[in-house]
Amino acid sequence: MPKRPIQRPDLAGPFPENVAIIMDGNGRWAEGKGLRRVFGHRRGANVVRDITTACAEMGMNSLTLYAFSVENWQRPEREIRYLMRLLERYLVEERPTLMENDIRLRGIGRLADLPAGPLATLRETERLTADNTGMTLRLALSYGGRSEIADAVKSVVEDVRKGALDPADIDEETLRAHLYDPHTPDPDLVIRTAGEMRLSNFLLWQASYSELYVCDVCWPQFGRDQLLAAIHSYAGRVRKFGGLTGPKRAQLGPAH
Repeated sequence: MPKRPIQRPDLAGPFPENVAIIMDGNGRWAEGKGLRRVFGHRRGANVVRDITTACAEMGMNSLTLYAFSVENWQRPEREIRYLMRLLERYLVEERPTLMENDIRLRGIGRLADLPAGPLATLRETERLTADNTGMTLRLALSYGGRSEIADAVKSVVEDVRKGALDPADIDEETLRAHLYDPHTPDPDLVIRTAGEMRLSNFLLWQASYSELYVCDVCWPQFGRDQLLAAIHSYAGRVRKFGGLTGPKRAQLGPAH
């Protein structure tokens, strides 16, 4: 299938090649309309399709979506069952969209915690899209940033115990290599919906220098206009990564 031409927005600055989104507010949106929370999750799944397609059309390298956290297992059992059914259905129904847009799907998190059905469907969708060469879509499932770091440390310790790793050689890249997906890029931009000003245990390692953008709309209301607003906001920022860059240096005065 021929690749679609990239359609990037006209920006005054850099384009965020790697984006991560905390999709917050599904239940809040539904309750605000007098509906059950499950209606918000269903509407939110439709938004995932639209935003994923938009990011792929822009030629984004990576999109990581916070779909289900380790803390979400504490929700009512009925809601969890619905979310797992919705996940399984999404993974099947979206295969044509993923293939049409040349998107590779990956799951990250404590995936073994997922019920057998959704896990098998996830693995099959990963297999079917493995040869796609466009954007990588990562779904963070049973995911927590602290859990990811703790699990990586356990893996490093095991390598040391086996004699495969010298403790003196451990550095940041060693730990990165033991994360759920070592190829997960550091996001240039982390978007959060529903107005909450926190990371909520999402990509704590990878997002250490990410630009943050928070919008007030709940995820079921998030559309391409809101995505473009976030991208334009990113394009207008200066990323310094703890250093000094360009004309900003002269404005700061002597170093202390």
